[in-house]
Amino acid sequence: MTQNLITVALVYDFDGTLSPGNMQEYDFIPSVGKNNEEFWAESNWLAEQQDADPILVYMWQMIREARKTDKRIHREDFVESGRNIQLYNGVKEWFGRINAYGRSRGLRIEHYINSSGIREMIEGTEIAREFKHIYACSFLYDVNGVAVWPAVSVNYTNKTQFMFKINKGIEEVFDSHRINTYIPEEERPVPFKHIIYFGDGTTDIPCMKLVREKGGHSIAVYDPAEKETRKKSMQALIDDNRVSYVCQADYTEEGAIDRLVKHILNKIEADRLLQNLAGVSE
Repeated sequence: MTQNLITVALVYDFDGTLSPGNMQEYDFIPSVGKNNEEFWAESNWLAEQQDADPILVYMWQMIREARKTDKRIHREDFVESGRNIQLYNGVKEWFGRINAYGRSRGLRIEHYINSSGIREMIEGTEIAREFKHIYACSFLYDVNGVAVWPAVSVNYTNKTQFMFKINKGIEEVFDSHRINTYIPEEERPVPFKHIIYFGDGTTDIPCMKLVREKGGHSIAVYDPAEKETRKKSMQALIDDNRVSYVCQADYTEEGAIDRLVKHILNKIEADRLLQNLAGVSE
C-alpha cells in the first residue's frame, strides 16, 4: 500500500499562519532592549531610506542590535530563542492527525515551511520535527560561530522559487541548476495540484496565486483575535482570485481548517480514483 501512496505537500508560512505575531518578538527583540514597535519602525525606515529589501534589512538589524548590546548570536542562540515561540490553537496536534487521515485515503502527507522568518528559530520550536524541509531566512556564521551576515533571504517574490523546489523535489537552496531543468509536470514528485498552501499576509500572495492557478489549493488564514479587521481583507483575496479559501487560524479537530483540508484530501483521492478508471470499461 505504501508504494502506491500519492504525495501531498502542505506548505506553510510561519509568522501569522502557525504562530501569532512575528517570531523575533517573543524573545529576541526584548533581549536587545527594544520594544516591537521600535525595532520594526527602525528596520522599515532604514529599508525605505536605502531602498533596500525589508527582509535583508531586518536581518541586518538583528545583527546590529545584538552587537550593540553584546548579545550572543550563535546558531544555538537562535534555536533556543525559537523555543519561546507560541503556536495557534491545535497546531501541535494537527500534523499527526492529518497525516493519519491522509494515509487512510491512500495519501502521503509531507509538511514544509516557506517563511520570511528565521529558519534557526523555527528549528527550535516543538513542531520543527514535523517538517520535511524548512525554507526560511538564515544567517552566515564566522569561524567562531557568530552570525555575521544573511545567508538566505526569503521575500514575497523568491518565496515562489521554493514552491518549485518542492514541486521538483529539490531541498538545497544553493542548487540553481536542477531548479531550472525541465521536468514534465506529471514526472515531478509533487504536482502543484497536490499542494495546499497556507499563508496570512502580502508575502504569501504570489505563492497562493501560483498554487491556485496551477490546480492546487491556497488557504488564507487570519488571527482569531483579529477576526473583524482581518477577515474582510482576507476575503478580498478570494474576490481577486488569489486564494481559494479563508479560515481563522484554528487547527483543532473539526475546526474550519481541519474540515476544509480533509475535504481537499478527499477530492485528491477521488481525482486519483477517477483517473485510474478513465478509459476502462467492462
